Amino acid sequence: MSDQIKHECGIGLIRLLKPLEYYEETYGSALWGLDRMFVLMEKQRNRGQDGAGLASLKLDVSPGRPYLHRERSNNHHGPWGDIFQKIDLAQADLKEKFPEDYKNAQFQHLNNPYAGEVLLGHLRYGTHGRNEIESCHPVVRTSDYRNRTLALAGNFNLTNVDELFNRLVELGQHPRIMTDTELMLERIAHYLDNRTDQLYKENKKKGHLRKEITGIISQELDMFEVIKGAADQWDGGYVFAGLVGNGDVFVVRDPNGIRPCFYYHNEEVLVAASERSAICTVFNVSPEDVLELPAAHVLTLKGGMQNEFERPAKIQVRQFTQPRKQLSCSFERIYFSRGNDRDIYQERKMLGKMLANTVLDSVNHDVDNTVFSYIPNTSEVSFIGLLEEMNDQLTLQKKEWIQQLGNTMTEKDLDRILSMHIRSEKVIQKDVKMRTFIADDNARQDLLTHVYDITRGVLNPETDNLVCVDDSIVRGSTLKGSILRMLARLTPKKIVIVSSAPQIRYPDCYGIDMSQIERLIAFQGATGLLRDTGQAKIIDDVYAEIMSLKAANKLETKNVVKAIYAPFSAEEISKKIAEIVKPDKGFTPELEIIFQPLENLKVALPHNLGDWYFSGDYPTPGGNRVVNQAFINYVEGKNQRAYQVGMG
Repeated sequence: MSDQIKHECGIGLIRLLKPLEYYEETYGSALWGLDRMFVLMEKQRNRGQDGAGLASLKLDVSPGRPYLHRERSNNHHGPWGDIFQKIDLAQADLKEKFPEDYKNAQFQHLNNPYAGEVLLGHLRYGTHGRNEIESCHPVVRTSDYRNRTLALAGNFNLTNVDELFNRLVELGQHPRIMTDTELMLERIAHYLDNRTDQLYKENKKKGHLRKEITGIISQELDMFEVIKGAADQWDGGYVFAGLVGNGDVFVVRDPNGIRPCFYYHNEEVLVAASERSAICTVFNVSPEDVLELPAAHVLTLKGGMQNEFERPAKIQVRQFTQPRKQLSCSFERIYFSRGNDRDIYQERKMLGKMLANTVLDSVNHDVDNTVFSYIPNTSEVSFIGLLEEMNDQLTLQKKEWIQQLGNTMTEKDLDRILSMHIRSEKVIQKDVKMRTFIADDNARQDLLTHVYDITRGVLNPETDNLVCVDDSIVRGSTLKGSILRMLARLTPKKIVIVSSAPQIRYPDCYGIDMSQIERLIAFQGATGLLRDTGQAKIIDDVYAEIMSLKAANKLETKNVVKAIYAPFSAEEISKKIAEIVKPDKGFTPELEIIFQPLENLKVALPHNLGDWYFSGDYPTPGGNRVVNQAFINYVEGKNQRAYQVGMG
């Protein structure tokens, strides 16, 4: 992707189903689970590099010894690696001091804070500079009672933070921070406390002693019931995983299935993560063995607690609320998720294939004088799909020519036909992230141009067209300020930028960091066209209607901003976008920008129909509220988010 946007997060949960001694005997290390967790999150590092956290829970620990440990990092050089570097240093110290006992599972369990049976990992992208350590997951609520200790890590944004905050205050609570993460933690904790109190009273009436009751609560506690009560009134996209101090674990997915979640289990381990391919790689299992957690469901595990590993773990997947229309995020598949997932790979190829005819029309089918390339790195698979389709079409065209020539075909004709091919080159190279501390804006922009580099000598100057595939175009700032300026140095006759995604017209509020509508290049194109064509009054009309809804406390009822785009075709807006991103000086090639038609998404991504970025059809009422508020901020010149900043 040319524009760097931040989003989402990555989660990982590992629950060992046997004692550490089993893994020492079977795999040669009591830290088998910890090693798996490291790789599991490394394989998801595309989902967050601003912060990371790891929680480790030990099940069979005597009173007086800690049972829950947490390490978090916001080290900008690599927070997940930073966490494990600290763990490795502690390991090295143990090994040096106790070389004979070091490999012993019981020794590790007693002396290594992260030799636990439950591991909860998290990777995060920060939003608007909120990269402080307190924003990193897992978030924890501790207690002297294991049944009340809670840790939570998630990939989510809730759109109704104000409402949820007020509900907690009405319950008599005093939330420390007004973020969706804090509110989710406190709400789950509230229902967890209520359930443990209820179980305590029931068992006390039966004559059980207090010490006995703690163990009984641990056995009878069902986090499904807790989540079922706590999730009422949550609006947004979410997947989160959590652990209770007694060893119970749970994973929850929102009713629309907006955010992704997958899980796998056998007799040794239960694992859940944001990426299916990560589970497949780390545990060496096929995609068919990894299950997708259904929308509106919670995965829970009980059993194997406090020296009771011989009791089989009970794993259940149950519906905690009414599912809504499945609207899994399409942008996940187009850009964020790892492309080595089997289905995602094929989907991205299909997105490229479906653009072939439009691309060929844009260069007048002159493949002899056109070079095809892509903008690194996530657009590569769509580029492969585009090439495959064009090669297939060229093969058909060759057959037709040969048939037409028939007996009149000469060897020269045959050589000419067979030598025709689609010219593809890696024209753009992406270097490591470049940082600059120069204050002057012009000088800084010039330096940032060199984040990308070009391969010279692969184009015929002034003769060749250059087609470059990108997975999506969000703001267009990198195109204008860097990529197009670099490509112009190759002096092609025409540059065609091809987006495998449709025009991104509306802000997101479910996890991806693009909440300010005025930064979206498609919005700039549409409003620019309104002014160019004397229809600027539509902007005022939309604002007036939104303010009317706000006065009636009905912002969530309708996406009024759709009216901004209604007067124009997608092609007209694409043409205006090309005008906006075209560099101001020294740019001589003809420029065309092609976007994926919205209707193609349903064909390429039949199981991920969440297209609100492109269509404005939000899956929850909170989405309408956010897009309308974003438009208010745009008109009133407020450079701020349209909803409360979360930490997930």
